[in-house]
Amino acid sequence: MQNVVNRRWLLASYPKGLPSPQNWTMDAQPVPDPGPGQILVKAKWLSVDPYMRGRMSPSANYTKGVGLGEVMQGGGVGEIVASNHPAWKTGDIAESMSFGWQEWSVLTPDIFGPAGVNKIDPKLAPIESSLSWLGMPGVTAYFGLLDVGRPRPGETVVVSAASGAVGQLVGQIAKLAGCRAVAIAGGDHKLQWCREIGFDAAINYKKVADLAAAVKQACPQGVDVFFDNTAGPIHDAVMKNLSIGARAVICGRVALADRFGEPDIGERFMGQLIVSRASVHGFLVFDWWHKRNEALQRLVAWQQAGKIHFKEDVLNGIERMPEAFLRLLQGKNFGKQIVKIS
Repeated sequence: MQNVVNRRWLLASYPKGLPSPQNWTMDAQPVPDPGPGQILVKAKWLSVDPYMRGRMSPSANYTKGVGLGEVMQGGGVGEIVASNHPAWKTGDIAESMSFGWQEWSVLTPDIFGPAGVNKIDPKLAPIESSLSWLGMPGVTAYFGLLDVGRPRPGETVVVSAASGAVGQLVGQIAKLAGCRAVAIAGGDHKLQWCREIGFDAAINYKKVADLAAAVKQACPQGVDVFFDNTAGPIHDAVMKNLSIGARAVICGRVALADRFGEPDIGERFMGQLIVSRASVHGFLVFDWWHKRNEALQRLVAWQQAGKIHFKEDVLNGIERMPEAFLRLLQGKNFGKQIVKIS
């Protein structure tokens, strides 16, 4: 496209500990042309998510990381401006986890799985919802709680990072399942939001002197399902309060973003697991990607019935991608962190 450039954020160095703005550099290249079977998409919204910290490493992970000099990996949603694919036309709205931190992306719709492309109906919800409650975070909350946590009516569900992209949905789905929901977050304004959307109790982990005692007070019968988005001290406190037959869903470890690749040093809970006969499950949403449409249909129905609500934290401009990601890792975001691309 003549006189138009594609601004991109490239990974300049691997961070040691918490990333800093110096780990990325921005460049500008000509807008690429789509090849056979591909589409060219102009980004409208880009997402930042905790999993991206794992991609900023040469160490082995569940998928390939970002190489030095490569475009930072990430999801987005935007409008098709050129198409060489018979099922996609100019003006269609496309969402994919393969956008990257850039203004223009060439995508291949026929790839199956998270790297593929999803056609978005803007009549269902604002298109940025495909990056939050009607996208990967929503699917994570849905299958992580219902399929792995297996909540039963009357049980107590504890959620860490409860005001975040995944946590706020986990709490609301728990309530729809007939459970009691307890929020853990780091800010009174965040906990107020959690109460507004239906959480029964809330703990500000930054203010309590004894977090394990605070969990016990909020969960006098024990924790039946623990949806762990953080790891770290919150994990330790909740694990001391598991009920008989409890299920812990290990979804995220954002509290350890400044110690990535190092051992997760903390208390060990073998005794508690034996006594409680609890189970601990590592959860990765991509294992459920083949059932993604089931979750999206349920989420749309709940939202249209007024049964779920969602908060988003918006920054403006491609220039602010590193800032948005660092805000997320530092817990400064309030709701799902996204960036609007002008």
